[in-house]
Amino acid sequence: KQWYQRRVRGTDMLAKVASGEATYNNRGIVARNPTLSRFKLVYYQAFAALYSWMGRRARLVFVNSSWTQGHIKELWAIPERTFLLYPPCNTTSFLKIDNPKRSNRIVSVSQFRPEKNQSLQLDAFKCFIDRTGRKDVKLTLVGGVRNEGDKQRVEDLKSKSKQLGISDMVEFKLGIPFTELHSILEDSLIGLHTMWNEHFGIGVVEFMAAGLVTLAHKSGGPKMDIVVDGTGFLAETAEEYSEQMERIFGMGEAELIGMREKGRKHVRREFSDEAFRDSFVAHCKEHVELDLREIEYISEMEDE
Repeated sequence: KQWYQRRVRGTDMLAKVASGEATYNNRGIVARNPTLSRFKLVYYQAFAALYSWMGRRARLVFVNSSWTQGHIKELWAIPERTFLLYPPCNTTSFLKIDNPKRSNRIVSVSQFRPEKNQSLQLDAFKCFIDRTGRKDVKLTLVGGVRNEGDKQRVEDLKSKSKQLGISDMVEFKLGIPFTELHSILEDSLIGLHTMWNEHFGIGVVEFMAAGLVTLAHKSGGPKMDIVVDGTGFLAETAEEYSEQMERIFGMGEAELIGMREKGRKHVRREFSDEAFRDSFVAHCKEHVELDLREIEYISEMEDE
């Protein structure tokens, strides 16, 4: 899945390569060189064409978000066989958290990979501190590292926090056990997410289930399926994130409780194991019944 995500994010990624914009999977050396950009664009287009040709052979397609559904429908062009099926999110332990009195902590939970964009989180937090002058807020970055590249990324983020003058308000938690993660989520007020065009966003669902006020990137699955109808907040730039942080810290207790309850209701209704099971079985049953009717029809025609 990660290999696919690095190469094909639908037409959005093709557009970025064509525009020459440097991103985590379109390095600056390529983005600045028209020849390399053309070669990469041709490669992406060829890969997308092959991927589309193969996808159209599927009898039944499930996609994990509305954002993914839009791109798969565009690439594979079989909308009648493409269905939205949210992944099962086992949030039972998070839904049991009952702590209305949270500390002034903002928490981020994700691997320290380039696309997770923790650098934007530091910029947003710095902007928030400058806007409000607050010194009683902490940003906690929780995550795992896969290799030396990820370890170096963490060190770079630590250096950046020092350069921004916020290192005493930022902490890093690497590879912590689930019990410690559970305690951090139980104590935190805001769940922070900054990945552009994430297909779904299970981490965002877990924030919501744990009773945090979710502040996610205004794109992909979080925007279209998770943070909807007053269940949280969305942002894109550091300034927008800082404005939303200020807004959240200014919310009254009743408003916070209302948003927390609305978010948890959304999680239970849309993203539970039970919701996944019921939707999966219903679509498969309908598809099998259509196949059976088709087989019966063909058999009748042959008999005639």
